[in-house]
Formats: sequence, structure tokens, C-alpha cells
Amino acid sequence: MIDAFKNKIIVSVQAEGNEPLNTTECLLALSQSVIIGGAGGLRLCGVKNINDIKKNVSVPVIGLTKMQPIPINWLDKVYITPTKKDVKELLKTEIDFIALDGTSRLRHDESTLEEQIDLIKSEGKIVICDISKLDDGLHAIELGADMLSTTLSGYTKDTRYKVNSGPDFDLLAELIQNSQIPVIMEGRIWHPQEVKQAFEIGAYAVVIGTSITRPQVITKRFVNAIK
Repeated sequence: MIDAFKNKIIVSVQAEGNEPLNTTECLLALSQSVIIGGAGGLRLCGVKNINDIKKNVSVPVIGLTKMQPIPINWLDKVYITPTKKDVKELLKTEIDFIALDGTSRLRHDESTLEEQIDLIKSEGKIVICDISKLDDGLHAIELGADMLSTTLSGYTKDTRYKVNSGPDFDLLAELIQNSQIPVIMEGRIWHPQEVKQAFEIGAYAVVIGTSITRPQVITKRFVNAIK
């Protein structure tokens, strides 16, 4: 199943809060559109969205949950698949890939990353650990992660300084050099050349989200260019 993502673009189709696209119908239309464009997989948030979209698409789906609303102190908090309850709900869906926070930060229900990974693997599903730095990745590998993703680089307190520096290609290279499991590039990818660079470094797959599926952010970039 992991082979299905090799050298593919995965599109993260998500919306939050009161955003106009935050309905299952809109997210399904976005999902179908990016698949027509060549996406080899989807990254979806929320059990309802996953269930409703998965049955209408043929590409593999990575599933996760997020705390809603995202906590104010999100730099310190685990908000991606934060509890064992979230994991159990995702395990009831038809997906094969589950993404979760792969850092060592305290989880909302005081469960551990090891417990979450063990629970997912006990059901025969594939664990993707979203990490922020090399140490996170090495620790996740020790606990049994099947894949790593650079998702959280720039989104934790000790990596926040990276948030305006573009994709974290340095972390991608470090993980590839020190890991025997596939590494996904995700985070702040805006240009096709960055996708090409990620694959040249050795990324197994590349996840793109905001620059494809959040029109309000895309539009704002253009508007800001003329201010």
C-alpha cells in the first residue's frame, strides 16, 4: 500500500471553521478536481469528511483529525489526531493511512505516541508521523512509524523560526540520510520547482495543501503583491 504513494503528489484537502469551503460537498468537489489534475492521493481531516469522500474517490486517503478550534497555544499542543479516541474513530473508516503528531509533546488525553502507534498498527493500518525535526523522526521510527512527514516543521515552539523560510528541505535531507522508511515532504510548498527539488532530494511523495485548495489564501497573496 505504501508503494501507491511513491513519486506522487498528495493533496491536502481541508478547510477550517467558518471558511466557505468547509462543507463535505465542497471538499468532495475539490478532491475530485485535484484527482482529475493528477493527484495520486488525498490528505483529509475529520471522520465525516473521510467517510463521505473516500467512497467517491479511487486514490488512497491519509486520514487525520484536528482539535477544533485550534488552540491558541497551538505551538505547545498536539492538535493533529490528538487522542486515542481520535485514533479509534479513524480506525472505523475505510482508510489505510492514519497521520498523527509524531512529536514527543504531551497529548490531550495524556496518552503517548507509542500507544497511538501501537493501536494503529494492531489494526493493520499504516502510521504516518508528522514531525518537526530530526529527533522527532528518529524517535517515531523507534516506536514503529511506517512513514514520516515534515508537516510540523515551523509549527512547534522550537521550530517556529522556520515558518517564513519556505519548505524545510534541510530537514527532508536529514531524515532521508538517517532513515530507512519513506519520507514525505509537506509544508509551505508554493511552486512547482519546489516539488521538483523535493523529489531530487529523495522525497517519497509530496503533500501540497494551501497553495492548491485554499482560495482565500491564494487570492490574498496576489492582493498583497500590489499593496
